[in-house]
Amino acid sequence: MSRAAVVLLSGGLDSTTTLALAAEAGYRAHALTFRYGQRHELEVEAARQIAAAFKVQQHVVADIDLAMFGGSALTDDIEVPKGRGETEMSVGVPITYVPARNTIFLSFALAWAEVLNVSDIFIGINAVDYSGYPDCRPEFIGAFEHLASLATKAGVEGQHLRVHAPLIDLTKDEIIRRGLNLGVDYGLTRSCYDPNESGAACGDCDSCQLRLAGFATVGIEDPAPYQKISEPA
Repeated sequence: MSRAAVVLLSGGLDSTTTLALAAEAGYRAHALTFRYGQRHELEVEAARQIAAAFKVQQHVVADIDLAMFGGSALTDDIEVPKGRGETEMSVGVPITYVPARNTIFLSFALAWAEVLNVSDIFIGINAVDYSGYPDCRPEFIGAFEHLASLATKAGVEGQHLRVHAPLIDLTKDEIIRRGLNLGVDYGLTRSCYDPNESGAACGDCDSCQLRLAGFATVGIEDPAPYQKISEPA
């Protein structure tokens, strides 16, 4: 008999692969997406299409407003970094980090998991490509699981909640290969931090560069739409 799980679904490559892995493991997914004040909502619509394609048990889009605090290039009037090299991307916490975002997202997922009486949450965080984000580390996942055991009725009654992060130690190309093997249509996914009005990715932000490099390593073209990038003179 399949088990239910809450799966955080942003509409991006990583969360979609995570949803596919949860389905492969036999979980019935209750997908949770956030409209959190991000500068564009393309990823929310992408998440809707992905949830429909996977025929999830239920899909909830939760409205929260992290833009009221700002502090990130994804929620504030701050320029998204472009054209950064691999070395530069690996140093420090980037301005695209949204303060406490994964803690907030997992807290909502925890609340829903209690209501659903399920013990499993899936999140598509990755500590290899996004090592600059403090809330994408294994230590964070372990600490949140401990918090869940202390802060919930289910935990006090002995129901252990597990936060699954199946991509946490994988490179981007390994993630893509896993998804392709599971039949993921990456053309539905959106990862860009700064797309244009039509939804085409910029190709130059950190997220785009990591994604494009992953597909290049796999040896196939990224099926998501990109803006035409001019070749240097």
